[in-house]
Amino acid sequence: MLYEWLRDYQKLEEEIQYLEFELSRYKKELGRWMYGDLQDVKLTVDSDGSKLENIISNVEYEIAHKMNDLYDAKKLIGKFKGLDNQILYKKYVEGKHLTEVAIELGYTPGHIYNKHAQIMKMIDFALHVNLT
Repeated sequence: MLYEWLRDYQKLEEEIQYLEFELSRYKKELGRWMYGDLQDVKLTVDSDGSKLENIISNVEYEIAHKMNDLYDAKKLIGKFKGLDNQILYKKYVEGKHLTEVAIELGYTPGHIYNKHAQIMKMIDFALHVNLT
């Protein structure tokens, strides 16, 4: 659900960063097998080196799906305007607590907590309307 994506936004960003790091490592390793110091080593069907292209493809596929999730979450946040947008952005994209958001935006924590609850109710309502 979109609401869960908002909650996991930062986690998703971290996972993408790690997958991109992993992808870079796999590509370097593939380069060693194709053009570098391992190019003269014979590969067997079951060896790790022979599976690198499939591993790279799988990691790229996973990155693409996680990037789509991030895009969807940002698109949802972008539909909100003004204070609602700021609250969502600061909480889910920047990973701040609502108390921090309140201080930064110059509101009381109670006001921001209430506003956040209203936003979540709107999202839940929109999701239920779209599911039926």
